[in-house]
Amino acid sequence: MNVRVRRAWLVVPVALSAVVAMSACAEQNNGASAAGKCDSKIAFFGARTGPNANLGINIYNGVKLAVDQYNAKHKDCKVTLESKDSQGDEKQAPGLAQQLVQDQKVVGVVGPAFSGESEAADGIFDQGGLPLISASATNPSLSQKGWKVFHRMLGNDNAQGPAAATYIKDTVKAKKVFVIDDTTAYGKGLADVVKKSLGSQVVSTDTVQPKQTDFQATVAKVKSSKADAIFYGGYYAEAGPLVKQLRGANVKAAFVSDDGVKDEGFIKGAGNAAAEGSVVTCPCIPGDEAKGTFFADYKKAFGKEPGTYGPEAFDSANVFLDGIAAGKTSRKDMLAFVNAYDKDGVTKHIKFDSTGEIAKSEIVIWSYKVSGGEIVKDQEIKATS
Repeated sequence: MNVRVRRAWLVVPVALSAVVAMSACAEQNNGASAAGKCDSKIAFFGARTGPNANLGINIYNGVKLAVDQYNAKHKDCKVTLESKDSQGDEKQAPGLAQQLVQDQKVVGVVGPAFSGESEAADGIFDQGGLPLISASATNPSLSQKGWKVFHRMLGNDNAQGPAAATYIKDTVKAKKVFVIDDTTAYGKGLADVVKKSLGSQVVSTDTVQPKQTDFQATVAKVKSSKADAIFYGGYYAEAGPLVKQLRGANVKAAFVSDDGVKDEGFIKGAGNAAAEGSVVTCPCIPGDEAKGTFFADYKKAFGKEPGTYGPEAFDSANVFLDGIAAGKTSRKDMLAFVNAYDKDGVTKHIKFDSTGEIAKSEIVIWSYKVSGGEIVKDQEIKATS
């Protein structure tokens, strides 16, 4: 054996090793681990701490219930739940999204929970080919960005805004409405839709800032407007003290707000007396309206009734879990599975259009009232604005 031949034999194993390594890398880059579906993870992305954490915790619990039930039925091939606590902060969102994209075992994300963090993170998920289903982000523009991985398990603010306006006109019977927003992508976006729907009934507007605690300037503007209703677009952390200060200044205008305020944290911030009678709208179903055993299962698991978007989160997680059970363990295969999904969930019949929105025929908007220190369901709103 001459030297040239000996060198050729030495090169072959090295080349084969490189091919094997490249194949493994390519497989990982496609999101399919060598070990198959038993390595799969799905992720929760949203606030579990921070000023509006309760909204994220409700969603996390819905996802956890779905994963726990799946694992109880698949004890030899369990799915791992990954959690990224964004604190609802859009500045933290890109870094957390990158972490999930880099973990090739993650084949689906339930979230992000809020619209602002969705705008910051969803483009990164799209670049990573990682499918997502938000159980709560409602800004309409999210489905118009061209992100192929985006899906939403609820109606957006182009449905909630007109419904809120209809409630203000037909149920509150307000003639003069003062509209306030918190300048976030979510709060401002929804308030803009409400203003457009109410038209000339809007007598004045104002903005507040996230983490603001003193609202006296806004209270004075509302009082001088002599409005008989207020619409607030934003989250419960600011809505609670805002209402407390409005009632403290003897402003009696009806207070109507949105799904970001649908949490007991609003009542704690406002106090029972100030919060009483306030109304929030939500493209979410009441927990006890969910199909099957969800309501009882949730109470048994967490010792309380399902919170806002808990049922929608449960449905979102189960779409991915159905995909894993069907052997869809690469992100590419999972995305195709989600896009073709056509099945009943506990909240609705789940089928997405080409932009990732849920079918319009399945969208519902409910109003909820603060009564006796609790937020209770009021009525399903049929938008006419």
